[in-house]
Amino acid sequence: MKDGRFITMAFESSCDETSVAVLEDGRKVLSNVISSQIDIFKQYGGVVPEIASRHHLENINTVIEEAMSQAEVGWQHIDLIGVTYGPGLVGALLMGVATAKAVAFAHDIPLVGVHHIIGHICANFIEYPDLEPPFMALVTSGGHTNIIEMEDYNRCRVLGATRDDAVGEAYDKVARVLGLGYPGGPKMDALAKSGNPAAINFKRVYLEAGSLDFSFSGLKTAVLNYLNHEKQAGRQINKADVAASFQQAVMDVIVDKTMEAVTGSQYNKLALAGGVAANSRLRAMLEEACRQKDVELYRPAPILCTDNGAMIGCAAYYKYHEMGADSLDMDAYPNLPL
Repeated sequence: MKDGRFITMAFESSCDETSVAVLEDGRKVLSNVISSQIDIFKQYGGVVPEIASRHHLENINTVIEEAMSQAEVGWQHIDLIGVTYGPGLVGALLMGVATAKAVAFAHDIPLVGVHHIIGHICANFIEYPDLEPPFMALVTSGGHTNIIEMEDYNRCRVLGATRDDAVGEAYDKVARVLGLGYPGGPKMDALAKSGNPAAINFKRVYLEAGSLDFSFSGLKTAVLNYLNHEKQAGRQINKADVAASFQQAVMDVIVDKTMEAVTGSQYNKLALAGGVAANSRLRAMLEEACRQKDVELYRPAPILCTDNGAMIGCAAYYKYHEMGADSLDMDAYPNLPL
């Protein structure tokens, strides 16, 4: 802390966004630069890990320079380096971890590795400066669907998780068979707005009684079976109705299980996190459910729902101040448990 401010620089490269952010005192964002590879992967229909890693390597130095320029800081101002070290694509993670370790070593700055899911949850601390744990959190993204009890900044308990496809993964797969392209989630959300969510009765999968886990692979298969059946019968397929009905089946389960977790706890606060947290139907349904149950709902701005360095910087700040720095021999862990 060289001028009364604690400055954190953070790196996020777990998938296809190369992001570097600079934060003041953990929650004030001075810069949050994101270089997305979405346009590159549209032609492939999804992320190609080797190509993603290569573009991280090409982009990282430019993104660092832009983040420091926007924040108006030099290396002499940086007190902490944070980086996502898992879970994610191993090659992509390694690009961020190697860069973070290099700058931490070169400038003698402490280094902290951040769990990607904890980073997503910490986006709420940026959006809501007065928010403090404990609270319940719902993390929905391309790789994760979790209900998490945040007991403190660095202590959490997973109450529910997906047993197969994450919700974002299911969205992408259904969008692909509907011919919507990549990324599937936003396209499905937009198309569903013009469809009838009750047009097709896709089964809601709740699993065994009392479980807060999720399963979306069966629903994905049900959509495929419906499309094949309609095509064989020679009937016209209303893609908007399919999208709306699929989305409603997904959101009914997510909202029901999330509210079961919240109302069964001692908390009256729920925080959304992850890329699918930007979904308009999810937000609307949870807003109504929380209103009925007198639960306070926290939902970050869409830019903080996607992968970004600011959320990692916030998580790194709180981890460092409780647990100290990590070693420079820290590695990347694609399957890092929570």
